Amino acid sequence: MPDPHSHLAASIARGATVGAEALIAARFIARFIDVTGQTRALANLAGMRRARQRGRGVEFDEVRAYAAGDDVRAIDWRVTARSGTPHTKLFHEDREQPILVAVDQRAAMKFGSQRCFKSVMAAHIGCLALWSGLQAGERVGGAVLGDKGIADSRPKRSQHAVLKVIRDLVHAGTPQSDNNAEQPSIADLIQQLERISRPGTRLFVISDFHDLLDEDHLAPLRRLARKTQVVAISVADALEAELPRAGYYSVTDGDHHSQLDTGISGIRESYAADYQSHQSLIARRLRELRIPLLAVRTDDDPLKRLLTVFPAR
Repeated sequence: MPDPHSHLAASIARGATVGAEALIAARFIARFIDVTGQTRALANLAGMRRARQRGRGVEFDEVRAYAAGDDVRAIDWRVTARSGTPHTKLFHEDREQPILVAVDQRAAMKFGSQRCFKSVMAAHIGCLALWSGLQAGERVGGAVLGDKGIADSRPKRSQHAVLKVIRDLVHAGTPQSDNNAEQPSIADLIQQLERISRPGTRLFVISDFHDLLDEDHLAPLRRLARKTQVVAISVADALEAELPRAGYYSVTDGDHHSQLDTGISGIRESYAADYQSHQSLIARRLRELRIPLLAVRTDDDPLKRLLTVFPAR
């Protein structure tokens, strides 16, 4: 098996803008991981034990006359009543597991104090999942949540499907100065995923989840989790978790400028406590929905973080 450590430098996300070249090159790194697999670590994050098998599909095949040995639970009572003789439904096993990747590229994601912006890290993780899924023989697709809308592509077993998502990521991942327009919410993204996903899909939702806790946003996620295997990946930056050391700092959101005094007594401790409380609440809400949550920082290696919960190939 090839040594993944010889390629670690290529898997590290860098910079403030999402670049197509690095996301395309991620296909070489993706061969070291199987995001279609199931591990105990992933199940533990969801607060439950899951079977390794993807499970028997329920795709209908045909109805035929009942034969000795058929499962009586599969009898089609409507056809039986019409024909006067017992008939049973036949199903064929459907072990296909499409991979759908949803990546948040809104303004809040375009921030970072370490190696890269959160938007860049999210894009790299998303593309690793897409390339890995495609190499496993699955259909892959995605949805990109940008400042001005959602771009999606239905799952296909083709490199063009990954390249389409990459184009959408590059377009949405470029920092934009217009922060006044009303942005779509995480709920808008999840509702779109409801429309394009099918039962049995493994769905990666990659975001900082800053607007997840609104009950109106949790409701569509609850519905989606009933029919798909949702994996949540939160992306954060060290500066979000803890304010810099005491001093005066100039801060901006791209449009407005202000001053921040981190020397005020207790402000750093209060800020850190509020942040941890918010993150814990997000994790608890997702755990209640049996959705595993993998936390990633902007100075992490995306391949290494994914390998903590998905099997190596």
